Amino acid sequence: MIIVEGLSKSFKVAKRSAGVGQAVRALFHREYDWVEALHEVSFTIAPGEIVGYIGPNGAGKSTTIKVMSGILVPDRGRCTVMDRTPWLERIAHVKNIGVVFGQRTQLWWDVPVIDSLEMLRDIYDVPPKEYRANLKRLTEALELDGIIDTPVRQLSLGQRMRCEIAAALLHGPKLLFLDEPTIGLDAVSKIAVRQFIKTINGEKQVTVILTTHDMNDIEALARRILLIGKGRILYDGNLDEIKHRFTTRKTVTVAFREHPQTVLIPGTTLLSWTAERAAYSVDTLQASVAETIAALSRQLDLVDVTVDAPPVEELMAQLYQEYRI
Repeated sequence: MIIVEGLSKSFKVAKRSAGVGQAVRALFHREYDWVEALHEVSFTIAPGEIVGYIGPNGAGKSTTIKVMSGILVPDRGRCTVMDRTPWLERIAHVKNIGVVFGQRTQLWWDVPVIDSLEMLRDIYDVPPKEYRANLKRLTEALELDGIIDTPVRQLSLGQRMRCEIAAALLHGPKLLFLDEPTIGLDAVSKIAVRQFIKTINGEKQVTVILTTHDMNDIEALARRILLIGKGRILYDGNLDEIKHRFTTRKTVTVAFREHPQTVLIPGTTLLSWTAERAAYSVDTLQASVAETIAALSRQLDLVDVTVDAPPVEELMAQLYQEYRI
C-alpha cells in the first residue's frame, strides 16, 4: 500500500532577533536557517492497517502526511502510495485517498453541509448511485441527519469534525489520513469518531494513518505505532511491546471486610490504607500482580480487586525521554 524510502525534506526559515533595529536590518539583509523536517524516513504500511504516527510538535508528522498526500515534494527519497508517486500523479492519487486535518476544513463555511458534499461529489466525479449510497451510509454512521442542512459556521466543533470525516470518505477512498481528527472534541464525539474509524477499517478495509497527541486515540485504534522525532523514525512496532517495556509498576486497589491493622506485602509500596480499602504500587520486576493479590487474600477477606496500569500518556512520555525528543 505505502512504501517510503529515504524520505528527506528541509525548509528555508528566515531568522531575526527581537527589536525594532533588527526588524529594520532584516529589511535589507535577511538571514536564513535550514530546518530539516524529515531525514531519511523509511517505512512500509500494508493494506488494511491502522497505524498511529506519533511524536512531539515539530517532529515531522504533518510533513510526512503532506508528502504522502501529494501536497509537498520531498528533497530526496522515494514514496509510492498504491503504486503511484503522490506529487507526480496527483489527480489519479487523490481519487483514492481521504485527508482530514483537524485544524483545517474542506467544507464551505457559509453554506449547508450538504452543499459542500455535493460540490465534492462533482470534484471527485462520484457516480450518482455510488454518491447516494455513500452519503446514506455516512449520514447514518456519523449521525448527520440533524445537521446536514445546517451551515458549517453554525456547527459545534464535534459536529463539524464528523462532517469533515464524511467529506473525506464521500468518494470511497482506500486510504485515509487523519491529522489530529479529535482535537478539541468532547468525550462523546471522540468515542463516536473512534468507533466509526474502526467500522470503516473492519468493513471496507480502509487503511488509516493517524497522527495525534491524544494517546487514548492511539490506544483505542492502533496496534502499530511509528514514532518520529527530529525528522527521524525512532521506533516502529507494537503498542503492546511499549506497554510491556515501560510498565514495570501497576496499582492494585483492594476492598475488604474491616481490618484496622495495615498489611505490608514484599515488592510493593503501600499507597493508602483505610479499615476497608487499600492501594498498593506493585513493582512487577520484584513481585507479580497475581502473587500480590494472593498474598493479600491470605491476610484479608477481600471483597473487590482492581488493577490499573499507568496511563498510555505516561508511557509515551518515557519513550520520548528515552530518545531525548
